[in-house]
Amino acid sequence: MAEFDFYNEEFIDSIATVDKEGKRIWIYPKKPKGKFYNYRNLLAYFYIALFLVLPFIKIKGQPFILLNILERKFVLFGVYFMPQDFYLFAIAMLILMVFIILFTVIYGRLFCGWICPQTIFMELVFRRIEYWIEGDYKDQKRLNDAPLEGSKIYKKLLKHTLFLAISIVISNYFLAYIIGMDEVLKIISEPVSLHLGGFVAMIIFSFVFYGVFARLREQVCTTICPYGRLQGVLLDQKSLVVAYDYVRGEPRGKITKDSKTFVSEKIQSSPAAYETIPLEKVSENSATDATSIFQKNLKGDCVDCKLCIHVCPTGIDIRNGTQLECVNCTACMDACDEVMEKVKRPTGLIRIDSIEGIEKGKRNVWNGRVLAYTVVLVLLIALEILLFSVRGSIEVLLLRTPGLTAIEKKEGYISNLYNYTMINKTPDNIIARFRLSNSNGIIEMVGKEEVTVIQSKKSSGSLFLHFPKNQVDPGKNNVIVEVIDKEGKVIETVKTTFFGPPR
Repeated sequence: MAEFDFYNEEFIDSIATVDKEGKRIWIYPKKPKGKFYNYRNLLAYFYIALFLVLPFIKIKGQPFILLNILERKFVLFGVYFMPQDFYLFAIAMLILMVFIILFTVIYGRLFCGWICPQTIFMELVFRRIEYWIEGDYKDQKRLNDAPLEGSKIYKKLLKHTLFLAISIVISNYFLAYIIGMDEVLKIISEPVSLHLGGFVAMIIFSFVFYGVFARLREQVCTTICPYGRLQGVLLDQKSLVVAYDYVRGEPRGKITKDSKTFVSEKIQSSPAAYETIPLEKVSENSATDATSIFQKNLKGDCVDCKLCIHVCPTGIDIRNGTQLECVNCTACMDACDEVMEKVKRPTGLIRIDSIEGIEKGKRNVWNGRVLAYTVVLVLLIALEILLFSVRGSIEVLLLRTPGLTAIEKKEGYISNLYNYTMINKTPDNIIARFRLSNSNGIIEMVGKEEVTVIQSKKSSGSLFLHFPKNQVDPGKNNVIVEVIDKEGKVIETVKTTFFGPPR
């Protein structure tokens, strides 16, 4: 591309929302429309509905999703996880990281434009309110430049009131995923003095969300979110991104009345080598395809209407190539396709493709790096499934009381004192008992024979193990203790050591 004068790398030196003096350039994106925008709307409706409904869904009394970091209580798909299950979360985080890397290597930043909550709420909720109240991008510019008077005050006040109200709703639902919807409803309905911490958190989150959607906006994607920064490391020539077909589109230029002939070869060496053919001779059966047609005087299919820039929510010119700010929202694709249809040219001048696909006309996302990430991801998922399948519903710790040696009884028994902790990982209460496996020993509980463990809680206590002296070897003896429920079913098996006195 270095041989063409139209290619300019100045855009790499700074982001599109900052001027040469370092001041922010406020973005006024044109209201998008088109096929891909409609698809995004459908997905957004589904995601928002899911976001609003999930906190109310319970499975056996447990929330569908709960990520209570403060109380170290986690529920995923109705399954309760405790700090003892941290290894499962660690592997799950590794799976998520590898998946993000693999997804980005193949599909670029598609997540940002189609799935990310920031984009969904900004572009399909808050931005729509802005269009409804202030109008399209030109109307918004005129309104902001206008003096502060009645109409402007009314529109700005109405817009920011709605922004704040929606931010409060979002913050309440966000808290519901942390502390549960029941607790959120208590904070809302009961006196503030009973839930002062929760009320303060709700206020803080509300203003954080309001600040993000009313002021920060695209700055979150371009300067704050670390995922956008990963693009430079993860993307390669085979990655699928929203890309401008410069081979077909350049040199760009306005349509003129004398544009009656077209260039019928791709750019290979020198623009002067091109042969022109009449438009009427270009047919589906000819060797000329959409990427080989250019206007006379070396003009490509790009008519330089700049609509791709006007609709971009981050203010970039996609024709400059893959950029940090691009969130793959496909708004520029819709705008360009509409123009191409009007000027009777093939759509897809801006499309989802790889750099290799544009330059060589071939698309192949698979390479050694993608295969390696795929293998690692599959292995991690298999390990997670295996560990989850062997995860018990109850976890028991049984340890000899430190500092105490073996106790010799007159009845010919040797005794050891143990401390136990039972952790219930189920949404139901558990009543359990201890028994020895394949031995003639005796278990003597300190307190009740049965141990009741409340759902998602733990219970601690002490017990004695007694063994006949003639069956105990000096030093450590391995012992297996079973934990059974009230029906006699073994729900956990614990290995411990029994200390025998020297002979």
